[in-house]
Parts: sequence; structure tokens; C-alpha cells
Amino acid sequence: MGSATWPALALLVNAFVWGVSWWPFRQLQALGLHPLWATALVYLVSLVLLLAFRPAAWRGFGKQPLLWCLMAAAGLTNVGFNWAVTVGDVVRVVLLFYLMPAWTVLLAWPILGERPTLPSLARLALAMLGVAIVLNTAGSFWPVPESAADWLALMGGFCFSLTNILLRKLRHVAAAPRILAMFAGGAGLAASTAMLGLALGIVPALPVPQFSWAAVGVALSLGFLAGNMALQYGASRMSAHAAALIMLSEVVFASLSSVALGAAQMSARTWVGGALILAAAAWSAWPEKQAPGAPSAE
Repeated sequence: MGSATWPALALLVNAFVWGVSWWPFRQLQALGLHPLWATALVYLVSLVLLLAFRPAAWRGFGKQPLLWCLMAAAGLTNVGFNWAVTVGDVVRVVLLFYLMPAWTVLLAWPILGERPTLPSLARLALAMLGVAIVLNTAGSFWPVPESAADWLALMGGFCFSLTNILLRKLRHVAAAPRILAMFAGGAGLAASTAMLGLALGIVPALPVPQFSWAAVGVALSLGFLAGNMALQYGASRMSAHAAALIMLSEVVFASLSSVALGAAQMSARTWVGGALILAAAAWSAWPEKQAPGAPSAE
């Protein structure tokens, strides 16, 4: 196999884990474990394992306040995505989550100082058109989110874009503190949101541990760990553009699995709007030509 084959396969593994993660989350909910509690437990396992091997990872937080922002962004990403795919139409949720090109255009300027270019504005317009088509319904004049799952997916995608931008901002920081921030955010924000939802009466209490859901939860934890390790391996050995294109396969895995298992409906509106969103995402991942002598964006 070529030198890029194994990194590409590793990224496909990560995309597969995230693309089919909706199914175990729904199984856990059916067994009485809300996706917020499930997310907290999954990342708590990952956090404990990381600290067991890298106990000094916490030291970076005192020197890099932005790690706390990364923790919040990564945590809200998981809260939005995992909750949305559990209660909403999976394909619709994943498409709204992948509105990253639009959010990146809006966030990269104030955080990274990257002014929007004409191609980036065109991608923004293309992605927003796709979202408008996906959200538009026959009985509604304005294409607005029509369910909690829609809002959660949009929030999760916004926070995912913010997470990626913060990772670029913190690229000079060692990997262990960054991974710790993301694991701690996944556990802490999910648990905090679950407790708030419990107080408001919209999230059930954490059930008594049972082997039925504990076994599924452990398997999901190991799956996310494997996916994260695959991401670290693949992303560090491939260009950012190639990695981003491969990661779009998550939409394919989510769509095929959810349609096959009856968790999504592929209407003509979803096909058209989804194609525009994915086109914008693929376009954003495609390397742009630079003027001679221009500095690289990588």
C-alpha cells in the first residue's frame, strides 16, 4: 500500500465511528440512558485513560487560557450533535451539522485574522442556500429550524467550526493539553447540561447502572477512543485539505445507516439541499491556488 493509504483508512475509521454513533446513542436512550448522560460517561472514560498516561496534561491550562475556550467549544459540539442525532432525523441533523464552511467564514476573521475572500463568500452563499432548501417546508414561508434537533445540530456545527479554529490557534500547544481540553469539555459540558435539563424537567435522572446499557456505553467509549486515535494518526500524516475531504464520508456513513435502519427520510428537498451543503464543504476542503510568493495558510 502507498504511504497515504493507511492514514486515509484511519480517517475513514474515524468518520465511520462518528457516522454510525447515532445508533448506540439511540440504543442507550431506549435502555433509559439519556444521550447527555451517555456523552458524559463516554468522555469520562476517555478522560480517565488520558490522565492515567499523561497526568501532567493539566499544567498547560494555566499558561493557555484559550484551552478553556476549546473545552467549552468541544463540549457544546458533543452536546449538540449527540443529542440531535438521538432525537431527530439523522440525515437532516448531519447535513445541518456540516454547515461548517459558513461558520468558518464568520469566525476565522475575528479569531485568526483571516479576511473572507470572494471564494469563501461564495461557499458561504452556497451552504446557506442548501440549508434554506433543507429547512424549507410546504407550510412555512421562512426556512427556519422546526425542531429542537435542528437547533441542536446548528449549534453543534457552529461549535465544531469554532473548535477547529481554536485548534489552529493553539497549534503551538502540545497535543496532550488540547486532547484533555476536548475530553474534559465532552464530559463536563454534557454532565452540566444534563443536570440543568434535570432541574428543568426535560432530562431524566441518571439511571441505576445496569449491565445492559453499561456494556453498550463501554463499547461506545472504546469506539470513540479508537476513532480519536485514528484521527490523530491520519490527520498528522495527510494534508488538511485531503483530510477534510475524506472526513466528509461521515455524511455517507450516517445517511446509509440511518436510511437502512429507518431513522431518516430522504426527500427530494433533502437531496438537493444536502448536495449544496456538501458541495460547499468539499469546495472549502479543496486547496486554493496561491499567488506566487504568497505565504501558505497551513
